[in-house]
Amino acid sequence: MKFFSVSKQLPFLAALTLVLCQYGASAQAQPSGLPLWEVGGFAGSLTSPAYPASTERLNRNLVLPYFIYRGERFSVDRDGIDARLRLSPDYELDLGVSGSFPAMSDGISVRQGMPDMGTLLEFGPRLKVKLPSPGPGMRLGLDLPLREVFEVSGGTRGQGLVFEPAMALDMANVGGGWSMTAKFGLTWGDQQINQYFYGVAPAYATALRPAFEAQSGLMSARASLSASKSLNPDVRVFGYARMDYFGLSANTASPLHLQNSSPSMGLGLTWTLGRSEARVGE
Repeated sequence: MKFFSVSKQLPFLAALTLVLCQYGASAQAQPSGLPLWEVGGFAGSLTSPAYPASTERLNRNLVLPYFIYRGERFSVDRDGIDARLRLSPDYELDLGVSGSFPAMSDGISVRQGMPDMGTLLEFGPRLKVKLPSPGPGMRLGLDLPLREVFEVSGGTRGQGLVFEPAMALDMANVGGGWSMTAKFGLTWGDQQINQYFYGVAPAYATALRPAFEAQSGLMSARASLSASKSLNPDVRVFGYARMDYFGLSANTASPLHLQNSSPSMGLGLTWTLGRSEARVGE
């Protein structure tokens, strides 16, 4: 889901999660010719809602390490950590892990007195479908991930299921050496994960925050555009803009659901400190 900004907790997870923010094209299998692995550093700034449908925002400046691995059966990249099986040239099944950052309730006025939202890890299968290319230098893909959500905060607890179908269009060399990815998707959650975000237990109810029991259903619709460009063989700049629309959510009546749409944006660069001589496809 990737809704939250990074906190001071769990810096190792922050470093891992930012691996997922390398905005190169990766709708399907890794293109041949790229290094099998890369290590380096990431620096950037981002802004995002404190939690889904929150009116408050969290802004962060980050300097972190990153690692990318582009194996045939195993990969670490912007989509997470995946072990995959090629079913056919157009279909791929992987089993992956991704995550989102925590949010502290003491910094969010509407959640004052409620438990913090811990680091969330998602684990489960994803079917990736390669669709007909709309033009030269373009790749169109459909991702169909179904993942169990686990909260890591003083232990590990299951927090429900999410289904996040998404269509992605990768465009190489759109001009001036830039590559771009346009993406649109939906997020559906079961009752447990919606209760985690939007539910208010009676013990935490107040005059301004009545008790609320969330229902399963749509959480958000999302459209995003990201772009990146190599300045030299070791330095790459990127930016992204994303709009989440929560107005069709099954839980708009929740006192924690405060707005129907919210943008997220980020700018940054990566610099590669080392890469393998071995290449993808060798």
